[in-house]
Amino acid sequence: MSFVQQPPELGNQYRDDRMLRTYLRRVLPAAVLSEIEPQLDRMGELAGGELYRLQLEDLPNEPVLTRWDAWGNRVDRVEPTRVWRRAERLAAEKGLVAIAYEGAHGAASRFHQMAMVYLFTASTDIYSCPLAMTDGAARALLEAGNEALVARALPRLTSRDPARSWTSGQWMTETPGGSDVGGTETVARREGGEAGGWRLWGRKWFTSAVDSQMALTLARPEGSPAGSRGLALFYLELRDAAGRLQRVRIERLKDKLGTRKLPTASLTLEGVPAEPVAGLTGGVRNIAPMLNVTRMWNAVSAIALMRRGLALARDYAGRRTAFGKPLAEQPLHLDTLAALQAELEGAFHLTFRVVELMGRAEAGEASDAERRLWRVLTPVAKLTTARQAVAVLSEVLESFGGAGYVEDTGLPALLRDAQVLPIWEGTTNVLALDALRALAADPDLEVLAGELERTLGPVAGDGDVSQLATAAMTARRAFERAATWWRAAAAEPPRVEAGARRFALTLGRAFELALLVEQARWSHAREGDARPAAAARRLAAAGVDAIARLDPCDAAGRADSRLLATDRAPAPAAAAVPEPAGATSSEPAGRAPA
Repeated sequence: MSFVQQPPELGNQYRDDRMLRTYLRRVLPAAVLSEIEPQLDRMGELAGGELYRLQLEDLPNEPVLTRWDAWGNRVDRVEPTRVWRRAERLAAEKGLVAIAYEGAHGAASRFHQMAMVYLFTASTDIYSCPLAMTDGAARALLEAGNEALVARALPRLTSRDPARSWTSGQWMTETPGGSDVGGTETVARREGGEAGGWRLWGRKWFTSAVDSQMALTLARPEGSPAGSRGLALFYLELRDAAGRLQRVRIERLKDKLGTRKLPTASLTLEGVPAEPVAGLTGGVRNIAPMLNVTRMWNAVSAIALMRRGLALARDYAGRRTAFGKPLAEQPLHLDTLAALQAELEGAFHLTFRVVELMGRAEAGEASDAERRLWRVLTPVAKLTTARQAVAVLSEVLESFGGAGYVEDTGLPALLRDAQVLPIWEGTTNVLALDALRALAADPDLEVLAGELERTLGPVAGDGDVSQLATAAMTARRAFERAATWWRAAAAEPPRVEAGARRFALTLGRAFELALLVEQARWSHAREGDARPAAAARRLAAAGVDAIARLDPCDAAGRADSRLLATDRAPAPAAAAVPEPAGATSSEPAGRAPA
């Protein structure tokens, strides 16, 4: 009988996650952890059991758009997949949005919520996307202080009753500009004079979770100036009381590389009723609280997908035999998995530091320095972890050999879904520029230097067992190099902008390493666990400093960038025409006399 390879399996994803459990023991009061741990355990069981099995069974299915009913009525009905229907109900019942707003544990409520989301995400085909936008919409409405909208929407956005709960969309992207929302063409018109209501007209090119009940969107009130200054933030509900779309036409569902279970659509707005959230200006400012939340969710999704890929790869390594022994006993394979685990652990600790800062800010416990740190680390964590997820999951697929390239194993979807993470909520370049804006008022990087000092403390005293002094020094040197570059480049804006990605990635990786060192010290001292220290050493060895020694952002470097980015051949020089012997001419060399 021919050989049949056993597929990888998952166990309880909470019990099997040493990294998550150790971290929560460090940061949470024992009473809080004792209270929430049964919920985490149940979610871990679902993620590795029922939900994962359903996900594999549902692999071929995608959402379906029905534009017309049998009698010719335009209905634009979206039917989600089985996984999404189950995830929708489960997310409400488990309070994956509600936990943060119920605030049962104060600042620690965000820890509780995001630990649940981290366990939930990888088994639910990116249902985290509508949940992220729902959480962001709730936060944006609260920050805007529109009491009528808060009273109407917030109880539904944060409900644990599946029959009552809502999710929210976020409609920003239009054809003229994605991240550059200043090109928004959607127009808001008031009907019936000053006392009338508002209606929106235009096209939205990329709207995720189009089956949500409400959305926040940017639009330009008629007569407002061009550019982002003239935009306002509007609230709308997609359907009326009878379930009919309110003058919104779904043109098509997007045929995407990944996140294919997520119904993303092109929409035409044909006078949909809407309401200003906070006046008729300041739309970009008013939607910023939503972006802070969704970028945090993006980072949590990145570490969740990395963790899932590694869980499968480790299990498979014990089941797959090659060259006479299991992959789990082969040094090169172990070295590969160890390097990926180190990337995950760094990304995990940076992400959950942002979670901690958000929780403290929302609970009113954050200092001014912590709020400024949160503003900087949010885009840095999003861009750093998103790029790590793509690289790690590409390696994960390779670790399975040919099976990693076969669709019905479910493995390729991990990489395809991860590829959206560096794009959604701002590309790496856009997020790097956002980080620069956040640092504009801190030319000496004092808030980041303070965080590094808090995290690493004195270098001495790590001992021979943990061997963390070198890793700590690597983080310090990378940060110091970034700070030196920042001060030197500050007087030359084009140089700062050209180097923004390298600068932000260096900050991201430096703080990943520093936070991992902090965890490693605690794990070694309190639990005798050397694994976080091993991860820190691996991450340090993999490289932290993304700023090249030869600055590619100086004048010569920028000239090289122009040449290489265009990659066009130079125009050929005109051929020189020799002068006749003995002739004299005042014409420039290379031109024949007239």
